Amino acid sequence: EQYEQEGNVDTDVENDPPSKVLLPDEIDYKRKKLKNKIARFFVSKYAEKAMDGLIANNQLIIKEVKGVENLEGIKGSAFITSNHFHPFENIAIYKAFQKYAPKKKGFYRVIREGNYTAPPKGFDQFFRHCNTLPLSSSPNTMKKFFEALEVITKKNNYILIYPEQYMWWNYRKPRPFKDGAFKFACKYNVPVIPCFITMEDSKEHIDGDGLPVQEYTIHIMKPIYKDDSLSMKEAIQKMKNQNFEMCKNVYEKVYGKELKYTTGESK
Repeated sequence: EQYEQEGNVDTDVENDPPSKVLLPDEIDYKRKKLKNKIARFFVSKYAEKAMDGLIANNQLIIKEVKGVENLEGIKGSAFITSNHFHPFENIAIYKAFQKYAPKKKGFYRVIREGNYTAPPKGFDQFFRHCNTLPLSSSPNTMKKFFEALEVITKKNNYILIYPEQYMWWNYRKPRPFKDGAFKFACKYNVPVIPCFITMEDSKEHIDGDGLPVQEYTIHIMKPIYKDDSLSMKEAIQKMKNQNFEMCKNVYEKVYGKELKYTTGESK
């Protein structure tokens, strides 16, 4: 509430532990090393069971998935955007695409640097081996990041990225977007699939903090493509604005109120 009033909509609200810079020799983005291939195989298997366990125990509730018809006709790679409000919401997106999206596509997640170099306890293997693409404050590491992203987008893969940047716990409004996801989409000439998750309190299930578990409805919207008649800068802004407008419309329709921030206008 404080950050929203101040207009600091892209500031981290979590008390994350300090993390170090991710250096080029500490990451194998393309998973070329045999030990990393083996780790990805076994950790991914374990992660699938853990995800299913969260759903079975009602710690993660996917109430409904809307707009699955919008996935038809997407043949190559695509970036998926979504609102970022919970550590498990990426699992909800993954499960929706696993069930409804065209088969034989990999699923990657762009993550913050600290989630790789100083991951939360119990999540270290997941963040390091389950097709994650950590960002870095090192230009040399980011060079490797872009090299890997170019390879990944040439194949049939989905890449989940959060244009809001930081996670705001159970925050229901869409926050203004950064350019990154749309720069990547324009650079590699692949579409963006906008998603927005709406929430409602479960009447039956309580989380570890004594609060109602949130039941998710995943809204998958029509893919957005680069407008080749525009300059790169203009095309990025157009994609970003289209995506945000779609999320805004879903928010207002589902929650039945106009999207307003306590600042009156986001800075």
